[in-house]
Amino acid sequence: MEEPKPPSDLPPEPPLEPEPIIPPVEPLPPSAEIPPVSTPETQLEIPPAVPPVPPPEAPPEVRPVPEPMSPGSERTWAMISHLSILLNLFTGFLGPIVALIIYLVFKDRSRYVAYQSMQSFVFQLVFFIGAGLLAAIVWIISLSLAIVLVGCCLIPFAFILSLVPFLALVYGVVGAVQTSSGDDFRYWLVGDWVLPKGGSPGPVY
Repeated sequence: MEEPKPPSDLPPEPPLEPEPIIPPVEPLPPSAEIPPVSTPETQLEIPPAVPPVPPPEAPPEVRPVPEPMSPGSERTWAMISHLSILLNLFTGFLGPIVALIIYLVFKDRSRYVAYQSMQSFVFQLVFFIGAGLLAAIVWIISLSLAIVLVGCCLIPFAFILSLVPFLALVYGVVGAVQTSSGDDFRYWLVGDWVLPKGGSPGPVY
């Protein structure tokens, strides 16, 4: 007997697909390596940070107390501060500067010298330099307008203003004479303007 043949109408077997090619895995660089996981057993106990010890504070600076002036020196420097107005006759402006220098040098050593020198400084600025500049301005205006009546009316006023600096010179010499004796000299108006908070230092004998 003949063996039966398999049926020929069966579909052909599909061809085998090629296996995909997997590229090789490159090792990670050292910087990209995953750090090992720390466990409570591997963790070290770090002691708490000790705060830095602050440096020792420097002792407070002790300023030396200025030595007070003798009464004779006080009278002398007060007199010089008033006589400084005479420098304006030759320089025109050095008188107030000398009085201010005397004030800055001796203001911590003598209230009397500080008060008298500050009086002299302000008095010279107002009644010598200020009045002199104002007189010069009025003279210029009056002479430029002399052809009209207004300029003629300003001439007496300019003449009076011109006398103020010379009267201030005499007043300054009077202050020098009185302070040389230690008197509590005060200029008119100016003495109250520059009066210190603690009041007048009083006379010096």
